[in-house]
Amino acid sequence: MTRSAVTVSLVPEARGGPFVFWDDLAAACQRAGELGFDAVEIFAPGPDAVDRDELRRLLDRHGLRVAAVGTGAGMVKHGLSLTSPDAAQREQALQFVRRMIEFGGAFQAPAIIGSMQGRWGGPLDRPAALDLLRSALDDLGAHAERHGVPLIYEPLNRYETNLVTTVEAGVGLLESLATGNVRLLADLFHMNIEEADLAAAIRGGGAWIGHVHFVDSNRRAAGMGHLDFAPLAAALREINYGGYLSAEALPLPDPESAARQTIQSYRHFFGRTAPS
Repeated sequence: MTRSAVTVSLVPEARGGPFVFWDDLAAACQRAGELGFDAVEIFAPGPDAVDRDELRRLLDRHGLRVAAVGTGAGMVKHGLSLTSPDAAQREQALQFVRRMIEFGGAFQAPAIIGSMQGRWGGPLDRPAALDLLRSALDDLGAHAERHGVPLIYEPLNRYETNLVTTVEAGVGLLESLATGNVRLLADLFHMNIEEADLAAAIRGGGAWIGHVHFVDSNRRAAGMGHLDFAPLAAALREINYGGYLSAEALPLPDPESAARQTIQSYRHFFGRTAPS
């Protein structure tokens, strides 16, 4: 059975990005609980930005869990990349993600590798960049396993990376790793740009899919764009997906409307009375 989640960003440098709630973690948890979400996905500036005891109190108070923690602040705030040509910067990037894994692991939540995967170019060709990415994912996947969680890797669209942009390519990357503890994030916005058939891509991803960003074609809340969610929901049921559907969506026209639209769409397509 799938579960619902909504994103909250605490990173000022990411303002304008696709996160439903912003800045105030306590208020976001309260509203997420009131609307009936199962969890929050947290985009934090770093592993020490959130008081863990306070977060536990908030989760308990509002009946929530942490679906995942983002690592993108390593890129947008600190300029770090796992495929940087500079070895010292790559080590800083690894250390940042390791500590985010430890933060998420304390809440049984995986960390997501998205923008920190970087790009190839300049002195680094694509095969060399992919080798660096594999090495990083092997290291971080093993670290996540020690903390009792998978690592989540996200293929992005062509405007955000030139490394891995489709579910099929993501599966190929994960199959080449030494670790078996990395799963794919299927982000419906990125997939809308890169995949010829989103439902077929989900079926092809199968058991490799460990997290889903539930968002529409225009990166607004599900139901505010032109995606047909019925075949996507059917494909997720077909692969027995039981993870989170997390709204990494723009807060448009405002956070409240985006959150309400998301939970309504989730209940329609994935609730007990969802169409088959």
